[in-house]
Amino acid sequence: MTRNTSTQLCLLFAMLLSAAVGLLIPAGEAAAHASLVRVEPADGAVIGAAPPTLSLTFSEPTSPLVLKLIRPDGRTTSLDRFALRDTTLEIEAPTDLGNGTHILSWRIVSEDGHPVGGSAVFSIGGPSRGSAPVTSEAIDWPVRIAIWTGKVLMYAGLFLGIGGIFFTRWIGGCSPTAKRAALLATAVALLATPLTVGLQGLDALGTPLTALGNPITWKTGFSTSYGTTVLLAVASGGLALVAILTRGWAGKILSLLAFLGVGTALAASGHASAAQPQWLTRPAVFLHATGIAFWAGSLIPLAAAFAARKPDAVLALRRFSHAIPFAVLPVVATGMVLALIQLGGPAALWSTAYGQVLMAKLLLLVILFCLAAYNRFWLTKPAEQGDPVATRQLVRSIRIELAIVVTIFAVAAFWRFTPPPRALAEAAAAPASIHIHTAKAMADLTVAPGRVGPSSASIVIMTGDFGPLAAKDVTLILANPSAGIEPIRWPAKKLGDGTWQVEALNVPLPGRWNARIDILISDFEIAKIEGAIEIRP
Repeated sequence: MTRNTSTQLCLLFAMLLSAAVGLLIPAGEAAAHASLVRVEPADGAVIGAAPPTLSLTFSEPTSPLVLKLIRPDGRTTSLDRFALRDTTLEIEAPTDLGNGTHILSWRIVSEDGHPVGGSAVFSIGGPSRGSAPVTSEAIDWPVRIAIWTGKVLMYAGLFLGIGGIFFTRWIGGCSPTAKRAALLATAVALLATPLTVGLQGLDALGTPLTALGNPITWKTGFSTSYGTTVLLAVASGGLALVAILTRGWAGKILSLLAFLGVGTALAASGHASAAQPQWLTRPAVFLHATGIAFWAGSLIPLAAAFAARKPDAVLALRRFSHAIPFAVLPVVATGMVLALIQLGGPAALWSTAYGQVLMAKLLLLVILFCLAAYNRFWLTKPAEQGDPVATRQLVRSIRIELAIVVTIFAVAAFWRFTPPPRALAEAAAAPASIHIHTAKAMADLTVAPGRVGPSSASIVIMTGDFGPLAAKDVTLILANPSAGIEPIRWPAKKLGDGTWQVEALNVPLPGRWNARIDILISDFEIAKIEGAIEIRP
């Protein structure tokens, strides 16, 4: 490797690390894949009168996309009056709700850019007689397949196209075949990436492929954090096309900006980028993506150069051999960091869909690393010396590497549909809470975590007009008549400022529990207030 080339590579990796450091600045608070924590009225509840408001509480702040109420007669009412209060979405209920079974259906988008949908059933006065309204959250397979296909094409275009243009500008191997392949792959990225915005909008709104032409579909797709990813990716593709047509240092700088844009685009949204701590995960995604782009982008230029017996093929291979550790080591290190953050524990590898996708990707990576090691330690030197047999084997091996890399893209695209275990764990740890209000007394009951098993309960009590209530004793009583569980009593310990605590709480079964709070106001007066609380599995 010449001194000039070494200087260029040192400058390249210095700029790469500088860009990564720039991403260390937190991009604001972002949390996990949103999960529903509580809905009021609770799912399956029977209430005496129409509620003035409906509420949804999630594990993180969200933005509503579609809110609707399906009435007992099957009519659907859009709910467009709502307020966001931290993680709770308060919805103004229609004033003309009649008796019978209603379904509250929602579609929201979480901070990581992924849509979440669901519904809850409640009845006013009593359940509807005859057929109740029906809503379905069935998977729309045409939309899901289109999203997956778009992701695979986008990954292939960004990594093989932009990565290939960067490689030919900085390392070598710019044969006509490599140039055409890079142009084609980048063009695919420029076509497929914008299309994924519309598909994101379809998924967010829960609409079929036939609605792809609706303006609201594209507006919704761009309104999520994924819209930023697409804009950055398209800009990077445009820079790469100009770079491959521009000679000298101008072309190199443009290809470098496009190359860095790939990492920045993929770090702007997604499960991994949305995880905490932001100062670690966003730079990790950035370095992971740029490392993949360098490695994947090298495959077509190297194979094409040796297949055509280009004079600069040996020089490109030598430069690649010196530079590839700077790409592979960050890929491995950041991959391990992100996996640890996303999984939360080794059991998630086989017990969750996310972990199963990761294991499939790891298996392919092991094969890829073995093949790359074979190329480097057994074929590179003979190929550099002009051995025709080694050269043919190297070209064939690089083509197999390329096929494995594309397969890895296809496997990784399935992560679009699998919330990471950390998000599931955060949702499971979220508390369950209810507000009980009577004329004599009121209480805010919170059970944390709001699921089966050992937990604790916090009870804040006040008078019915929101004044302080100096109680002598407080007891929490839980019962689940539908499961045949009689009332279980837990005495609460006073903490101060109207707060009482139950430490040794253990709820044995999930479902809807009747919660009663007995408040001893004096030796001769006791207030008994009750409500229903939902305990998750």
